[in-house]
Amino acid sequence: MRGKVNRDMKEKRMPRLCSTYMPNFSKIHAAVPERSSTNIYAFIILSTNDAGPAICNSCNAVIQGRIVTALNKKWHPEHFACNTCRKPIDGSKFHQHDGGVVCVPCYAQHYSPRCHGCGDPITDRVIQALGVSWHSNHFVCGGCRKELGGGGFMEQAGRPYCSGCYAEKFAARCASCSKPIVDKAIIALNAKWHGACFTCKKCRNPVTDSTFSVLDNMPLCGKCA
Repeated sequence: MRGKVNRDMKEKRMPRLCSTYMPNFSKIHAAVPERSSTNIYAFIILSTNDAGPAICNSCNAVIQGRIVTALNKKWHPEHFACNTCRKPIDGSKFHQHDGGVVCVPCYAQHYSPRCHGCGDPITDRVIQALGVSWHSNHFVCGGCRKELGGGGFMEQAGRPYCSGCYAEKFAARCASCSKPIVDKAIIALNAKWHGACFTCKKCRNPVTDSTFSVLDNMPLCGKCA
């Protein structure tokens, strides 16, 4: 009995190759690590003795006593208030949003990106992947749960996977060794094979011819047929 080999001679990356066998396989994705897009500012408090007369940016009155200096403007301390909660900003740091000033707690609660993994605000390093934002320690493999960092990853059903777990869970299996097929493959005898595993039943040498014989549903090379 003679059979034909359907051989993929061009080496491809695993997701592309496996999509030949399993159409739901996806491509390699790249996670983009970046610092939080939120800029934080600092203000200083001076006295009129140090800074001289000043006009409050909020009420336009002369400031007597302490002066808040921020964004190249001056304010009464009680008028340098968060645009969201309307409370005077406590501490020395704040954010800007839509041209106004926002205290750090309000910015985290209302304007910071939310982690897709835990739902909490991201106030430091953020990873952009799969169209959403993540804390770096929450962007983990769906299999082994290790952090994926900012490198490449695979996606399956909307979840990220490292290459090892992706291959173990979703790659086609070789009919001979049962290990995942992640590079070149042979499709023959209604199965998939590593090129090195598609061997003659008798001499155990790789079958490389375009045609071969079959014995007990295993290939035979031309010499052993």
